[in-house]
Amino acid sequence: MNAPAPRSRKRPRMIAAALVVGTAAMLGLSFASVPLYRAFCAATGFGGMPRTDVAGAPSPGERVLTVRFDANVARDLPWRFEPEIAKISLRTGETKTVYYKVANLSDRETSGQAAYNVTPGQAGAFFVKVACFCFEEKRLGPHEAEEWPVVFYLDPALEREEGMRGVREITLSYTFFAIKDSTAAKTSETATAKPKG
Repeated sequence: MNAPAPRSRKRPRMIAAALVVGTAAMLGLSFASVPLYRAFCAATGFGGMPRTDVAGAPSPGERVLTVRFDANVARDLPWRFEPEIAKISLRTGETKTVYYKVANLSDRETSGQAAYNVTPGQAGAFFVKVACFCFEEKRLGPHEAEEWPVVFYLDPALEREEGMRGVREITLSYTFFAIKDSTAAKTSETATAKPKG
């Protein structure tokens, strides 16, 4: 009659272990969700995010579309950021390089990273970036100015897409956001810390 007791003690332990493992898995997935979502959007063009490709366009298409370039900077980043040209006409499958001009307007080094999207949203699946400054954190020294390229093409597959038939113009839009420099913050904290005594 005493045989079932060990089994009843094991069950709460197994449930507790399962809860701990489940909680740890959910926590891990929450940290991984942002990079995974970005990778998914970059691969599929979901949400107006351009696809990325290093191989280049497959073959020239027939349609010619206008591509407009938009540039924005968040308020807390002291940069001037603008495209060299406002728009171009582009045949599908034709690889193009355009440049954005950027300048740090402050007396200190600053860092930023660009978020980007394509409108209309359905065009994101066909706007393919081969190279772009938006894939990494960018740093500019005091009053430093640079030109950064974007290499892209419009996938000729858009010509077969029903939702793209009426689209004649696509806008590539960037917004640069400030990145707080944790190294500089730690150095500043160390310099202002009172010595223990």
